[in-house]
Amino acid sequence: MSLSEKSIQKLELAQVLELLAQCASSADGKELCKSLHPNTDLEEVQAMLAETSAAFDMCNKKGNPSFGDIINVSASLDRAEKGGCLQPKELLSIGMLLRGTRTVKGYVSDDDPACCLDTYFQILTPNKYLEDRILGAILSEEEIADNASPELSDIRRHMRIQSAKIKESLQKIISSPAYSKFLREPIITIRQGRYVVPVKSECKNDVPGLVHDLSATGSTYFIEPISAVNANNALKELENREKKEIARILAELSAEVSYKKEEIEQNYQVLLKLDVLFAKAKLAFRMNAWPAILNDQGRIDLKKARHPLLDSKKVVPISVRLGYDFDSMIITGPNTGGKTVTLKTIGLLTLMSQCGMFIPAAEGSEISTFDAIL
Repeated sequence: MSLSEKSIQKLELAQVLELLAQCASSADGKELCKSLHPNTDLEEVQAMLAETSAAFDMCNKKGNPSFGDIINVSASLDRAEKGGCLQPKELLSIGMLLRGTRTVKGYVSDDDPACCLDTYFQILTPNKYLEDRILGAILSEEEIADNASPELSDIRRHMRIQSAKIKESLQKIISSPAYSKFLREPIITIRQGRYVVPVKSECKNDVPGLVHDLSATGSTYFIEPISAVNANNALKELENREKKEIARILAELSAEVSYKKEEIEQNYQVLLKLDVLFAKAKLAFRMNAWPAILNDQGRIDLKKARHPLLDSKKVVPISVRLGYDFDSMIITGPNTGGKTVTLKTIGLLTLMSQCGMFIPAAEGSEISTFDAIL
């Protein structure tokens, strides 16, 4: 049976799930936290709480695992599978996801006691080879490493040599008394990808060469001297070879990624699940919360329970026992807010438990699952 959305909204579960989302690391993990819905099946809720408890115990012993590199790459994987060539940014995200998979996998060791989360960690499949291939080749969204391939390394070595030759040739021109008087400044600059020198507009015919640009004021012409044209052409050819080699490298990496599409997607889904579970554990620490003992018989025994959205330093804890010797209760008192807070606390803590979350109440508190909360 589905719980009333109106009651869930009235009890402000969404605000608690927002706090939970703040404890998750990944963008999709945060959205999963916000979309949690109370489960009404006792066995399933017990299984959810057992997973949260396992994550809580692991955090208590070894700190939180890192989920910072979890990025949704499903669209990129789909494109790669269809033969598309991924951009450096996309491949970088995949490489970071692979690194995150390996990091989280390494969070557990063979010496750790068995727990209900073992299956998740066992499913994770790191791929150090592909991770190193991607992160070794792509330094940033705009930069491909020289050692991404032997061919690229060789091309760039020749580019550096050729650039040095052009600069040396132009340095002789700007240092020459015959030409220096025509220059706006004795510097070498680049326009339209070619090395040029800045010439005074009134002297543009005194420096033979190709005009590539004009300053905003029109007072300076950027001229490529005739003596540098062939050398610049050679550099341009090397740059074109560089672009082709980079495209080949990206295509090769994209193909390798496509072969591992299902594996990477599975890793991502498992990491999301773990991100949410450890977010629950993190929030439990922050709230000083404990797992409730569960039943489906309508029995409630809350001990020193606190409303999770109120200041823990100011809120007055409540203890409520219901469903054992009696199943009805009348709450009376003056209009000071205590009655409403008590009712909302019982309802909200019930919803939290049915989402597999710990509740801010003393250890040993018991709570029931309900098909309806009104």
